Formats: sequence, C-alpha cells, structure tokens
Amino acid sequence: MVENQLPNIRKCHTRIEGLDQILQGGLPTGRTTLMIGGPGSGKSLFGLEFLYRSALAGEPGIFISFEERADSLKNNAATLGWQLAPMEQAGKLFLLEGRIDPRAVITGDFGIQSFFAILDHKLKAMGAKRVVIDALDVLMRLINDSRREQDELVALHQWLAERDVTALLTVKAPREGQLERNYDFLDYLADCVIQLDNRMLGQLSTRRLRVVKYRGSGFGSNEYPFVIGSPGITLLPISEVGLSHQALGDRVSTGLTALDDLIGGGFRRASSVLITGGTGTGKTTLCSVMAQMACARNEKVLYISFEESEAALVSAMRSSGTDLSSTLALGQLRLLSAMPEAMGAEQHLVRTLVLIKQMQPSFVIIESASACKRMGTEQAAFEYLMRLINTCKEMGITVVTTNQTAGLHNLDEISGIGISSLIDTVIQLRLLEENAFLRRKLLVMKSRGSSHSHSVHDFAITDQGVVILQKAD
Repeated sequence: MVENQLPNIRKCHTRIEGLDQILQGGLPTGRTTLMIGGPGSGKSLFGLEFLYRSALAGEPGIFISFEERADSLKNNAATLGWQLAPMEQAGKLFLLEGRIDPRAVITGDFGIQSFFAILDHKLKAMGAKRVVIDALDVLMRLINDSRREQDELVALHQWLAERDVTALLTVKAPREGQLERNYDFLDYLADCVIQLDNRMLGQLSTRRLRVVKYRGSGFGSNEYPFVIGSPGITLLPISEVGLSHQALGDRVSTGLTALDDLIGGGFRRASSVLITGGTGTGKTTLCSVMAQMACARNEKVLYISFEESEAALVSAMRSSGTDLSSTLALGQLRLLSAMPEAMGAEQHLVRTLVLIKQMQPSFVIIESASACKRMGTEQAAFEYLMRLINTCKEMGITVVTTNQTAGLHNLDEISGIGISSLIDTVIQLRLLEENAFLRRKLLVMKSRGSSHSHSVHDFAITDQGVVILQKAD
C-alpha cells in the first residue's frame, strides 16, 4: 500500500470490510466515484452495502436503480442479512426505481434535468449527502447523440459536486473482444475509478477489485480478491499482511513428553509448526494427539481438514488410541472440513476467519498445505496460507500445519508453498524400509528460538498412541 494520502482529502467511510483499508480511509467526500464491472461482479451490492452501512451509522443515502426493482433489491439484501425496511422507515435510506419502460416512446430531446429535480427534492427532504446511481449506462442509452451523452454526464458530475454529494456511479464493463466502452471519458471525469471483475481461475470463480485511480490520495494499487456472503462483502488485501504478530509466548506441551524434550520443552504460544512427510508417515495422528492434549487443558482447537470428513477422522484415530468424539461433543474441538475444489481460496479464508473470531481457539490445525493447491492456483493457495497463519500469529494462536512431500532436504518443498518464512518449528516424519520392516523416523529440522535435538529418532504408532523411541542408529 502506498502511504501518500494528502491530509486535505476528505474521506467517506464505506464500512465495507477491507475496502476502506485499500482506499486509505474511504471514498472521496463530495466527489464522484465510478465503479466498472461485468455481470455478477458485485457492482450493485457494493453500492447497496455502502448506503446500508452508512444508514446504520445514522448517515442517510439514496440508491437509484435503472435496472432492478426496489423489491428485488430488498430480497437480495435480505440474503446477506441486511434489513433495509427499518432504514427506509427511519428515513435513512431511500430506494428509487429509475427503470425505463421498454415500451416507452422517447420524443424530442431527452435530458436528465427532470431527474435532477427529483433527486434534489429527495436529498433536501432526507438531509442526505450520499447517492448511488446504479446502471447509469442504461439511462444514457436513451440519448442517441454521443456528444449530448457526454454533456449530460458532465452536467451530472458538476451538479453532484456543487451539492457536496458523495456519489458512486456504476456502469457495465465492455464485453470480451469489445475494444472500448461507450463512456471511457468517465474514467477521466471521475475522481476515483474502481474496476471489478468475475473471472475463472483453475475452474473456480474468483472476484477481484482494483482501484485504477484516486485523485489526491494514495491507494492500494494491486488486485484484491473479495467474497460476497453473509454478513456482506469482504475484501482480502493480501498485500496488507504485515509482520505485526506478537512475540512467541510461553511453552506448551505437544501432548508427548518425549517430543517436548526434542524441541526444547514444547511449542511456543503463537508459533507456527509444520509437520511434513510422505503419505502414511503419521502426520494426522500426531496432529490429533496434539488436539486432544490441548482440549484436555480446557483449550479450544479448530481443526481444518481438506482431506477427511469429521466421521472419517474420528474413526481413523480410534485405532491409535485417540478418541476425538468427546471433545467434539463438548465443543472444545471444531472440525471444519471441505474439499479444496468446493470453493475459491477467498471463500475458504473468509469461512475460516469468521469461525476463528466466533470460537477464539488456542490452536488451529491445517491439514494440509499440499491440498490447498487444489483451491485454484498455487498463488491462491499461498495467499490463503499466508493470510491465515499471519492472522493466527497476530491473535496469539498456535498454528500446526501438515504438508505431504516426497523430498527430504529441500525446505521450500517441505514447507509446501513457499511459506517457510512464517514457520517457527519444522518436524519431518519419514517412513523407511529397514531389514524387511517399515520404520518410522522423526527429525526436528528447525525450532526457532529453541535448543532442539538434531538427531533422527524412531517412533511408533500403537493402539495406545504415539511412542517416540530411542535415537535411530
């Protein structure tokens, strides 16, 4: 994010999660913002949430739609948990239907002066200073002369500025293959321009926002993923992930005394732990032991599984003497399971962060980093893990992540998707054939700020749990 915001630029908070952070405070007050997007990109919802959040804060606004009926807007809003009717009754929100009857016959020189008169009356009656004009291009299609279209839009821009109205205008993006939009000059006229799109990445739908320009203000100039769902729009500015997490805390037991000794007395609070190894090496079993021990200390654990359902995990762990059913029943352990392909990385992240805020766990277990690559692209998986691990560190939550690998010595490959810089402790599990028997090996490769064992140790998974044996030969 560019830190060059000028102090004399007044900002109007949108209160949309993440957007004010990208805009370094909000939309320009008393000026015009243009939002461009294709079908399904969320233009109308951005405008509606801006006014709804403002109304909840006691700041009235007017939403003018040239495409959708007011009833449809209310129904759409209700699916996100927004109740518009109380805001309308309180005089804090007004939905104006500006739809043009397709059977109407336009005679003479059509202009928008009558529209100004209606809007001016309503602004004064409500004391409103916020306006959203949705699908402005639909209105402009009634003017057949391109020069007059521009004149009318310039007049609208000036009219709003003279009344110190903070306006958000939405228009459609050009279709694929179309060289230009009908209203390209609006990009130059508007004080702030925001582009939205809804694209397919790895067979998954992904929405993105980009601020193209913002006169007199700094702004986040990258593309930012966003999600539409209850309680509204959530933007995920991954570039804002900073190194603001707290220092590592006190030590806490892994659940295995022998393993605690190997890593200097146990894990540190607010640390990130990676358990890596090939298939069948015991990663899930070790994570389950850690989860059970944390619950025994009356702590809460969130277990994120991209590979097994709750029933499958509980059943599989019984064979190693770990019974997760009681902690699940008490609510100390929560299992969040989903196929990585079920939704985009952004939806997975929002879903997880909402649950973390509700549950306030001490431990979060992510199984596994390698499965995250199936969320669409490797970059999407990287952003998901980086944001989730960093958020947990900031909240003082200990994170345990597993990763399935084939290599033994390459740390980048071991960490999965290039997240090694955030990892404090790395435990590598191996499964080797020796003298016609399979033997399990454990090595602490890294334990930041701790004196740890540098030896390879044998370990076994029995019906009584995990047992770490003597140092391997």
